[in-house]
This record gives sequence, structure tokens and C-alpha cells, in this order.
Amino acid sequence: MPQPPILLVLETGLMADSIDYDYDYEQKEVDRGKDAPISAPIPSRPILMMIRTLILLTLSLVLGCRGDRDDALPSADRFDGSDPQAIAVQLQLNWFPDVQHGGYYAALVHGFYEQQGLQVTIRPGGPGVPVVTQVASGRVPFGVAGAENVLLGWPQQAQTIGLMAPLQHSPRCIMVHEQSGIRSFDQLENVTLAISSSSLFSLFIQKRVPLAGVRVVPYSGNVAPFLLDQHYAQQAFVFSEPLVARAQGSRPHVLMVSDLGYNPYTSVLITRPKMIEDHPELVSRMVRASIQGWTQYLADPDPTNRYLAEWNRDMDAEILRSGVAALQDLCRMDQPTAQPFGQMTLDRWQTLHDQLVEVQALQPGAVDPNDVFTIDFLPSE
Repeated sequence: MPQPPILLVLETGLMADSIDYDYDYEQKEVDRGKDAPISAPIPSRPILMMIRTLILLTLSLVLGCRGDRDDALPSADRFDGSDPQAIAVQLQLNWFPDVQHGGYYAALVHGFYEQQGLQVTIRPGGPGVPVVTQVASGRVPFGVAGAENVLLGWPQQAQTIGLMAPLQHSPRCIMVHEQSGIRSFDQLENVTLAISSSSLFSLFIQKRVPLAGVRVVPYSGNVAPFLLDQHYAQQAFVFSEPLVARAQGSRPHVLMVSDLGYNPYTSVLITRPKMIEDHPELVSRMVRASIQGWTQYLADPDPTNRYLAEWNRDMDAEILRSGVAALQDLCRMDQPTAQPFGQMTLDRWQTLHDQLVEVQALQPGAVDPNDVFTIDFLPSE
């Protein structure tokens, strides 16, 4: 089993927003020994900003000189099954490895990518990794992103296409204290709410929910303030922060943002249009192996969870196990009839598009939802 590299994290937090307009994050990977610390102390804010600027400049220079674009992939005739050499491709995640990426890691751990003739390197995300722009520019052939990112990228000439959606329901939630008595969004009042003000789900909540007596503050990126204040609520992913808070003795209750109707596909496997045009067989193999991985992960997550725990030390075995339990419902299809795993519909993409227009994140007519996804690579049954 491959050993994960160590990550030097310049900003921490249990879960980044699935979409921030300027992709205002970053992460730097360094080649260090296996037993090196997983993260460094967090610098003060001014120092952090200088470090981030220097890293961005460095990465721009490095990426501009590298020849690892997907343009260098072999021609389509390489994928006729006659060549035993595996094709090396990269999959860029949108956050640190956890259960929302479990199926992709299961495909790696159980050898499903290898069986499809692919040598897949999964690149962890984190604060600052602009997945959509990396995939759209050809820096990496595949990525994992939220459906919001895909739609917002098109007007900015960062065009990617969703290939399959393992999470049919958004994990985004607001976490409140059980003893607050708050059980629905219309009861969300007279609390401090930590939320990223520029995130789309945040704009949607503020447009749809009265929030009487609510003081909105920036999201800190962790559960520490929540643990200290019974009148504190915060954004979360249902399989992450609530489990961490519960493990530290708190009693959180979650309000699912999808209950308000805002329910974008999550952890979508994406590529760029040219990849589909030039390498359809590679794309097909990547989708098939990923679906195998997700099916395996939902049925037997333990082998993959042991691997994930090596990548993300905030997630111990119990948190990962509980996270998979929450993930099961999120991967459930809307319709009871048999559908391919990862199915997507135009109706869902159109609804999300209209919601982005409603919160003025998209201009009407800026992108056609028909263009941003395909189900051509999903199994027929």
C-alpha cells in the first residue's frame, strides 16, 4: 500500500467551504519523512498572508514551467487494452482526505484503478487548492469538486464537466447545541452563527431564513468556539465537525441545509471537455473504477478508513466509522428505482443554476446547465 506524503498546512480547519468565489485558500506539499509532524504551528495573520503570497508566486512559476498537463497523455489508441503499461493520471481532491473522498481512496486501496490500467495518484486538497481551475487548465486530468464550483467556473473560462456524483445529497449543515432546543431553521435565532459570509450556502441561508437576533461572525475553521459557548452555532459537514464535537463531550444537533432546498451534488468527479474529446476511454475507465471504489467503500469501509487515518490525523477510526454511517444516506439516490451509482439529472443542475442566479453569484444566461455534466460514462444499469 502506498505511503502518504506529509503535508505542511498553513491554515487549518475541519472542513473548507465547498465554494468560495476567489478560491481564497492554499496548501503546500513538502517531501518529508514519514514520521515528520503532520502540521506546523499556525503563524500570525500578517505573516500568514505574506507566506501565502510567496507560495502563490512560487507555485505560479513552478506550474508554468512544468510539463505535466493532460495534453501529454497518450493518444486514444493507447487504451485498447493491448498495452500492459498503466497510464499515470492524477486526481486532485478539494479537501484533506476524509469520508467524502472514501470511494476514490477505496478504488486505490483495492486496486480498482490498477485493474483499469490506470496508475492514479490522489493529491490531497486543503485550504487553497483551486481544483476547478487546475482541471480546466489541464494541470491535472481529474478532480473532485462541488457542483457549485463547476457552474461558477464556466463564465470564468474554467470549464469542467461533472462525470459522476457519489454524494446525491449535500452534507452541508448548521450545527447547534442540543440543549438550545433549535430543531429547524425557522427556530435559528438569538445565537452567534459562525459562517463563511461569501459562501453560496451562506448567501442562500441569509436570503431564506429570518435569523432573528442572530449575530453572524466569521467561521473559525474548527469546533473550539462551539465547545465553549452554548449559544454558538456554526457551519459544518454532517460527517465531520458534529462527530468531532461529540467526541469531545458536546451534544450537537444538525440542521441540514438541503432541507431549505439548497442541495448541490458533492464530491463530483470532474474533468475538462478536451479530456473527454481526446481520451474518452481513459475517462470511462476512471469513472468505472471510481464507482467500483465507492460501492466497495460503502459496503466495507474499514480497510480504506485505515488508509485515510494515515492521511488525515484529525480523523480517528471512530470518527471515520461514524462518518461513513452518515455518508450512507447522502449517497442514496432520490428515486427508489434502480439507477446507476453517481447518477445526475438536468433538473438538479438547473435548480442549482437558478439558485446561484437568485443569490447573484451567476448572471442569467452565463452558463447552460446542459453543458456542465454528462452521464455518458455511467454504467447502463
